[in-house]
Amino acid sequence: MENRAKHLVFLGCGLLCAAASVFAVASAPSAAEGPQAGQSAPATGAPTAGAPGAAAPAASAPNFPVASGARLAGDDKQTRFILDLDRKIEFRAFPLADPYRVVVDIPQVNFQLAAGTGSAARGLVKAFRYGLVMPGGSRIVFDMTGPVKIANSYVLDAANGQPPRLVLDFEQVDRTSFVQSLAPESRPELKPAISESTTATIPAVTTAALPPVATTDARPLIVIDPGHGGIDNGTQSGDQTEKNLVLGFGLALRDRIEKSGKYRVVMTRSDDTFIPLNDRVKIARSQSAALFVSIHADALPRREGDAQGATIYTVSDKASDAEAERLAEAENKADAIAGVNLTDEPTEVADILIDLAQRETKTFSNRFARLLMDEMKTTVRMHKHPLKSAGFRVLKAPDVPSVLVEIGYVSNKGDLEHLVSENWRNKAVGSMVQAIDTFFAKRLATAGPAK
Repeated sequence: MENRAKHLVFLGCGLLCAAASVFAVASAPSAAEGPQAGQSAPATGAPTAGAPGAAAPAASAPNFPVASGARLAGDDKQTRFILDLDRKIEFRAFPLADPYRVVVDIPQVNFQLAAGTGSAARGLVKAFRYGLVMPGGSRIVFDMTGPVKIANSYVLDAANGQPPRLVLDFEQVDRTSFVQSLAPESRPELKPAISESTTATIPAVTTAALPPVATTDARPLIVIDPGHGGIDNGTQSGDQTEKNLVLGFGLALRDRIEKSGKYRVVMTRSDDTFIPLNDRVKIARSQSAALFVSIHADALPRREGDAQGATIYTVSDKASDAEAERLAEAENKADAIAGVNLTDEPTEVADILIDLAQRETKTFSNRFARLLMDEMKTTVRMHKHPLKSAGFRVLKAPDVPSVLVEIGYVSNKGDLEHLVSENWRNKAVGSMVQAIDTFFAKRLATAGPAK
């Protein structure tokens, strides 16, 4: 337990150290693209995890390094990644197992890459993504086709008219060699790789920045949770990403709720920062929240047809239908997408969490979901089956009534037009606030003062 606790602290502090330029950096040749003979600097080690924090004041206007281009080269035996920069940076690279990924932590970078960068597979890399994981720290996550090693990793100086470059060389290895190359605390058992995992090791640092609220304010506290963020874009349609759409909606909802003066509000994120799923739940519990509302926007693969309208989800151990199960599986992968280390903890954890959920909490969650549906259907288009349930990790606080609202489908043209419309957003926010008022009026009348 002591080692695990130390590991959690290390995970939480890893990117903070990265932002302060404490990295493992390999020395690099000054040639434009490749290493000199004998140059080898694999960069592996224990993983880090992004943790949210307050955004830097706008007045500071930091001059972040700029990444202007990224590309892959090679085949299914050896693959090279190259990132063009405007200056040299320090970095830290390490592999993760189940699913196979390589994570690169760097100082905060202004990514000015072409649309679609990272979506195409090449060699050992299925795809890669990039973005902010915390103020001061960015991350690149590679989805690999199988086990690999980081054969070389270095930063090139600018030379012969070419910009500074971050270069990573990946080589194919067998699973046994791959697992043995991991840091001891990151090693899974030597067994066939699992395709996905939904239990993540999360640093216990987020809630430290959010101490329990003072009890002198008796107003109910509502936590608003805009989904995804930072390196995790969520669903996407053209240049519109779920993380930005739901952040805008969440901030508008916060402003409307605070304007009423009836409630206190806490945001799980108020900027483009990645937050692990478990930390979102911890924020609600540490703040003794009376209600948790997670905001998302869905997308349906083209091969599965079209869908439209808002849907409201509550937690359950069995999905209400196949679509709810698909969505929960997709949302529960957020930590893997952002390069969080996944542990091999017992699958019973999910069942235990659901068993711990108090009957009263489930009742209040379902009651609010029905109230929300009744209010929203008068102002916005709802899904043909607007109330559903599934095993969303972010809804599993046993003592906080929680719902997840998919405000629409970015894959549907009509819904997307609504999602980017300020007029539509104002109507939707207004109906949600009305539902919140009704919910707390009934709760206070039947169950005494809210938390």
